[in-house]
Amino acid sequence: MATLSFNTTRIRTPTFKYSNPISKFTSCTISSNKKRNHPKLIHFRTCSVSESSVSTEKEEEEEKEEVFEDEEDDPTAEMSYLDPETDPESISEWELDFCSRPILDIRGKKVWELLVCDNSLSLQYTKYFPNNVINSITLKDAIVTISDELGLPLPEKIRFFRSQMQTIITKACKELGTKPVPSKRCLSLLLWLEERYETVYMRHPGFQKGFKPLLALDNPFPMELPENLFGEKWAFVQLPYSAVQEEVSSLESSFIFGAGLDLDLLGIEIDDKTLIPGLSVASSRATALAAWMNGLEVCSVEADTARACLILAAGISTRYVYATYNKTPVTTTEAEAWEEAKKSCGGLHFLAIQDDLDSEDCVGFWLLLDLPSPPV
Repeated sequence: MATLSFNTTRIRTPTFKYSNPISKFTSCTISSNKKRNHPKLIHFRTCSVSESSVSTEKEEEEEKEEVFEDEEDDPTAEMSYLDPETDPESISEWELDFCSRPILDIRGKKVWELLVCDNSLSLQYTKYFPNNVINSITLKDAIVTISDELGLPLPEKIRFFRSQMQTIITKACKELGTKPVPSKRCLSLLLWLEERYETVYMRHPGFQKGFKPLLALDNPFPMELPENLFGEKWAFVQLPYSAVQEEVSSLESSFIFGAGLDLDLLGIEIDDKTLIPGLSVASSRATALAAWMNGLEVCSVEADTARACLILAAGISTRYVYATYNKTPVTTTEAEAWEEAKKSCGGLHFLAIQDDLDSEDCVGFWLLLDLPSPPV
């Protein structure tokens, strides 16, 4: 296990309060490429070509390339793609968005779109719908169609990030025996949406500039932390990215609780020596605490200097007051320094749960990434 590099102060009281200064972090530099090149998405029908007709084969290949270019540039085109090198049985979890887009149809009504992928983007599927067929039956049928068209098993889990669609998505999933998972850890989907806004929606002939998202993401007032999630001590910490990678690798090898992120896939480049800010929480019942946390779909930790507390965000719209500290000029400055370190790392940070803050081992480790809300 990597050794956590702690700042000098800890919380020693069971009330989970912070009262001492925290030293500043070394700034981080990350190069983030938001406009990633996704795999080719258009499929062609198989052509029957004579083995002896080389010229005919070339002509058909050229024709296919021309069609591909036209399809790829067409913002009205729909996608149905599965990476041919991916075992369909390995894709058991999908990420899904079913929402209106800033596009009007010929009736002057907003177009809806179903967007589905997996976390590796080996699966990519899009389909437009008129606004008068938006219900759980339409969604259920679409999920079955994706499975049939691409030869995929029905997913074990479907993650989604819009609370307003929870009823429709949950009903469709339950009728198919799939577990619906409300979660903002749909990072591949969120980044794909951001890309599609620029490369597809803005170029669509029905695009309406200035339209606000119909289903904006929730950001509710934080509520009191349940007793089973309380820790006993906490500290701001930092780890070189190479050590963070070790911790993520240990999630499977050591069977600890937590979740990692594939930063290469997300288009985030980071040097191994870059210091990543994090929060370490210690508890005498660390294993039980980590197990409870593991079911929360943890997505971020935020230092709220106005309220002098730490906010834990989980699921779609759940926000907890995770810890508090005495508000002074010193603690405010140093909480701001932690947030600045997180921003310098492109929003990358982590949450570690330990038996003791001096321990070199974690029983829970979550790599987290703050992302802005999608533009649609």
